[in-house]
Amino acid sequence: MSALVCVLVPLVLAGVLGPAGAGKLFGRGTARQAPRTALARLLRDGGRAALVLRALGAVELLLAAALLAPPATPLPGAAAALLGAAFLGYLGYARTAAPGSSCGCTARQDAPLTWRAFARAAVVLAGGVVAALAQQPWWTAAARRPAAALCLVLAAAAVLTALSADPDRRWRMPLRRLRLRIAGHPLAATGNRLAVTGHPLGATGTPAAVPVAATVELLERSRAWQSASRVVRSALLDHWDDGGWRILQFAGVHGGGTAARPVLVLFAVDAAASLDTVREPAVRVSVIDADSGAPVMATA
Repeated sequence: MSALVCVLVPLVLAGVLGPAGAGKLFGRGTARQAPRTALARLLRDGGRAALVLRALGAVELLLAAALLAPPATPLPGAAAALLGAAFLGYLGYARTAAPGSSCGCTARQDAPLTWRAFARAAVVLAGGVVAALAQQPWWTAAARRPAAALCLVLAAAAVLTALSADPDRRWRMPLRRLRLRIAGHPLAATGNRLAVTGHPLGATGTPAAVPVAATVELLERSRAWQSASRVVRSALLDHWDDGGWRILQFAGVHGGGTAARPVLVLFAVDAAASLDTVREPAVRVSVIDADSGAPVMATA
């Protein structure tokens, strides 16, 4: 079984580098995200950071294609190992010099880097070493033991999904929403469904439809945003309505230096409020740890 695992490593590693490279090279979000990454701070220019990210994406795509080819030379595996080591060095710099910045590893998310980014880089490094030692094509071993190969690939895919930069939006945030609904959301202490102006939300208790952009604009003009914006490090990541309130989710960093940790910042604003109805809304703010989901602080 261990021999089969080693033979399948190039396939799994190509599955890691290929999508990441395609996202950087062809993704429309690369130029938008680049100025927010630690790479922009290192290069002192967001435009250069975007170019470097796209070039890195091209390299990752080439390595993925080389890893899928017959192992005639250990160079693709060795290059992947060097790339993983470079990633680890860059992440160490980013964690120290710009802990609130995104690493730009996937070019799909603005959230600050976490331990998952280091784990992914370590996977690339270790996988490159194993791929450099491969002696036979992965499809040959998979053809001999297809069931075992399929199970191993699926297990690797599950692990890599858990280490991806997007689990919050794909499966962790729905679980946190359920937890907030069961244990109480940031507005649980209000005990009613009154609007921020002190008026009922309507005869039926249903707020009027207000675009999310209008809610965000109202929030960003509020004193609550001004006091909490020092923690926020991303644009709006997610939103949902609950009991007449609109919950807006952002990524952020709480603390500084070695004590800095990634968090999720939740603002709760009246779903029916806009600049046309109120100038200074009542806003509830909750900050929860991005990894554990434990509350960090909550303010009115």
